[in-house]
Amino acid sequence: MSNQVTSLASGHEGTLRDQANQYIQRLKGGEMGSLPAIGATIALAVIFGFSSPFFFTKLNFTNMFVQAAELTMLSSALVFVILLAEIDLSAGVTAGVSMAVFIVMIKTFAWAWVPALIVGFLTGLVIGWVIGFIVAKIGVPSFVVTLAFFLGFQGMQLVLLGEGGVYRIEVPEILAIMNNNLPAFGGWLMIVICAVVMLALGFWDRGRRARSGLVNRPVSILYIKVAALLAIGGFAVWFMNLDRSQGVIPIAGVPIVVPFTIAILFIGSFVLDRTKFGRHLYAVGGNPEAARRAGIKVARIRIYAFMICAFLAVISGVFHSSRIGNVDGSAGHTIVLSGVAAAVVGGVSLFGGRGKLAHAAIGALVITMIDNGLGLLQMSAGVNFLVEGGVLLFAATLDALARKRSGGPLAR
Repeated sequence: MSNQVTSLASGHEGTLRDQANQYIQRLKGGEMGSLPAIGATIALAVIFGFSSPFFFTKLNFTNMFVQAAELTMLSSALVFVILLAEIDLSAGVTAGVSMAVFIVMIKTFAWAWVPALIVGFLTGLVIGWVIGFIVAKIGVPSFVVTLAFFLGFQGMQLVLLGEGGVYRIEVPEILAIMNNNLPAFGGWLMIVICAVVMLALGFWDRGRRARSGLVNRPVSILYIKVAALLAIGGFAVWFMNLDRSQGVIPIAGVPIVVPFTIAILFIGSFVLDRTKFGRHLYAVGGNPEAARRAGIKVARIRIYAFMICAFLAVISGVFHSSRIGNVDGSAGHTIVLSGVAAAVVGGVSLFGGRGKLAHAAIGALVITMIDNGLGLLQMSAGVNFLVEGGVLLFAATLDALARKRSGGPLAR
């Protein structure tokens, strides 16, 4: 076997056509992944592109990436607990409380913004630990625990922020995240780095499999993925580098929040796909009892998952505050439901054990496109909620049918 896998460019799981046939068989078996969400993205782009002359303008195209960043981060946070077949309804208000602590440390105690932000993140981690402890050690269902925190933290935000309930952010570094852009070369550099990292990780994975005596897929699959990244990403960077200003002062470049989001998604995906913790997380989500018998510390994995969820939720709170320029007492009250919807729409299974951060990102893009497109068509908020609810119900039904078809249980 070792002689067969010496070359990193050798494929011994069949040709490219064989891989395509295997993928089709997996689809027939119910493993659809993010394919429905990708189809929805294309369909929405076509529908809104024909319905509104403003949908594919340079300004709106770029704004969609900015609008999707906050939801992408929150839905990615929720992936870590949804993979365990748990839920965190308090993720949004956890971000709100943490940002309230951040701004109070600056305004009331005159702290510098960096240590204040660190305290805000530590607040989120502590909240995640407490929720995880109650769920994993005491055994209270996560729905009940996080619902209690969701209700209580709305009051905590008002207590921390006082009667006014709104503090203006005057930290240029925070405001720049959602409101400033990279120089033109910065966008191209971002794409090149992404392609190099993808290629390097691909060969690293192939090397690990080779050293373990495992077979590799055709290397052409890796080249196709890198080529697709360069083509799609290159077009997006080129389009965002065009002047989208409607006034005299030119506005161009990739928003700063985009590389921030990509970097965080990469780190999270690396943790899930290439570390022992990630493997244990999937194992616990797939079958907690089997994981426990295999020696995995199930309770510890659950606690860590809630802590990571809270940490990433705080990042979404930073994005939110950067976009609107202030910290207010209502932050995070409604976005958590959209975050759950984005994860599920993207292909993360509510039954646990299946899903990736990339799926949540695609789902967040779908939800953002719906919100953006219906807004351009001047539809009422009621129509927006109806459409998003219908998309979520459809995605959840597909997930249940796929799990039933693959032989998985529909109850945990």
